Amino acid sequence: MQIAEPLGTAATLRVAFASDFHAGPMTSNRVLDEAAVRLAAARPDLLLLGGDFVSLRTHYIARIIEQLAEIPASAGRFAVLGNHDHWAGGPEVTRALERAGIEVLTNANRRLAAPFEEVTVCGVDDHIAGYPDGDRAFAGASRTRLLLMHSPSGLLDISDHGFTIAFAGHTHGGQIALWKGYPVYVPHGQLSRRYCAGRFQLEPDRVLLVSRGVGCSTVPIRWNAPAEVHLCSIRSSSG
Repeated sequence: MQIAEPLGTAATLRVAFASDFHAGPMTSNRVLDEAAVRLAAARPDLLLLGGDFVSLRTHYIARIIEQLAEIPASAGRFAVLGNHDHWAGGPEVTRALERAGIEVLTNANRRLAAPFEEVTVCGVDDHIAGYPDGDRAFAGASRTRLLLMHSPSGLLDISDHGFTIAFAGHTHGGQIALWKGYPVYVPHGQLSRRYCAGRFQLEPDRVLLVSRGVGCSTVPIRWNAPAEVHLCSIRSSSG
């Protein structure tokens, strides 16, 4: 996708994004392994992870953490927690991610190093189970802002703070959907059905990407809502 804001001295930023691994009884190890292989094969500059790494118990993080640790991303690897992470044990999931070299941005941001020095990754805490604080998440951020959040309803938590591209998951695309992908059920959240899956042009200069995610929750079934990971090539049209 093309943006008007600068990236830095680089012309293109390759971002890999995945969400909702749901390591646990409803998601097979094969699915988790394939997702990690595809993320690594994308060879991104930046890796963003949108939360819900586990379901039910924090010890399930062992099923995916080593694979995530091996994904190369020279510009940084960042994550936010999802509602299931908070319910299972947010501090434990955070420690596992950070031991793997993945920084958890809980209402915090990080400006990337050159050649992407005009880009800031802003992470906001989960809309349902966390304590989102948009002011803290955007404090001191540069002009080009990549917003990382678990749920599309996180848009309700950032007030009038601007962003360039927002990345979210949570919805699973419904996980079980009717013809043409209409979801039978969507997870809790005021914006979960409006922004269930896909790319949304919110304003001329704002894009929202909502992933169907990797794993399963509640039941080990996906229907018309296949798992996915994303590679986004962001190109600057400025100067």
